[in-house]
Amino acid sequence: MARILVLGAGFAGLWAAIGAARKRDELGVRAKDTEILVVDRNPYHNIRVRNYEVDISDAAIPLAGVLDPIGVKHLVGDVQAIDPARQEVVVKTNRGEESLAHDRLVLTLGSELVRPPIPGLAKYSFDVDTYAAATRLDAHLAALGKRGASQGRSTVVVVGAGFTGIEVATEMPGKLDRAGVTGDRRIVLVDPNPVVGATIGEHARPIINEALAALGVETRLGVKVTAVEANGLALSSGEFIAAQTVIWCAGMRASPLAATLAAEHDRYGRLIVDPFMRATGLPNIFAAGDAASCLADGVHPTVMSCQFARPMGRFAGHNVVADLFGEPMLPLTIDWYVTVLDLGQWGALYTTGWDRQVRTTGAAAKATKQTINHVRIYPPRNGSRAELFAAAAPSVQAPPPTAR
Repeated sequence: MARILVLGAGFAGLWAAIGAARKRDELGVRAKDTEILVVDRNPYHNIRVRNYEVDISDAAIPLAGVLDPIGVKHLVGDVQAIDPARQEVVVKTNRGEESLAHDRLVLTLGSELVRPPIPGLAKYSFDVDTYAAATRLDAHLAALGKRGASQGRSTVVVVGAGFTGIEVATEMPGKLDRAGVTGDRRIVLVDPNPVVGATIGEHARPIINEALAALGVETRLGVKVTAVEANGLALSSGEFIAAQTVIWCAGMRASPLAATLAAEHDRYGRLIVDPFMRATGLPNIFAAGDAASCLADGVHPTVMSCQFARPMGRFAGHNVVADLFGEPMLPLTIDWYVTVLDLGQWGALYTTGWDRQVRTTGAAAKATKQTINHVRIYPPRNGSRAELFAAAAPSVQAPPPTAR
């Protein structure tokens, strides 16, 4: 039996698996003759971009409900090592370590939060990098809501004023309301850059600042965190902010396993792939999503986001099967780029183009953001083989519509 191994069940991995099953079905190849196996440390697909939201109860989708109807196998395990020469992957499962041979590999292990060796950071901070981490944060806030008043109980410090940090900070008033955290609440956004959203662009930044001010979010810019303690954190400016909740959102990098492969990488540790999602210099290995970088339009490298991970995954899945059976592969081209940034109860921000020209703000952009997060990026969940295959077609969706 031939085997296509998909490592990771995030946005790229899930759609690579479904896309591969679709192409396998199109070629009339039986599942028992060519196995598609997905390996992920969790038995679910996390709608990761929703981890900052007030309610994340529907942000984890069991893999069985999506993959079983299309004949894709899945294994809960943690990838330990990849051996391209032997075409084997070592996976740690509840049975111990296993070695999985494969004919083709699709690496979609995604990205992870960068955690520098700051004293106390690992022990005392929270994050929303994974579904488990987000639920831990929610449980912590709920526990705070049941406690009496104490120093820093109602203060939340968010470190990192990029996309994730801004969304976490602006959603925090709603999360504190849900958790019942009352009192003199403070939300503080910290970043070493002199401005909020340093990479977001000059067109969008005034809108973000307006939303932060309206929501009462304070900023501490041009400073670094020097230590995190149980009751707060210290900044390079000498200030100590008393807070029982510190959320780290400062920086992302590709899965470290991508860096173990002798291939070309970018500064984030992502594998460089061609338009067919083939990893440069690694025969029989495809990569997609946050662990890979390609030129979306021939000029701009893809961004770590589900906007790119989903089509990269669909094309990787289609092409890995086409490659295995000597069929023509399809190149991926994405000729548009938008950013839809949630700004909590204030609304949202919708920009177009790589220079992020502001198109819509406030309630209209918020409606678009909710449609994206709650509908557009979900796979069909009714078990319909036909609908799953249709959703995984190697094509690029049009930009999400929004009212001006």
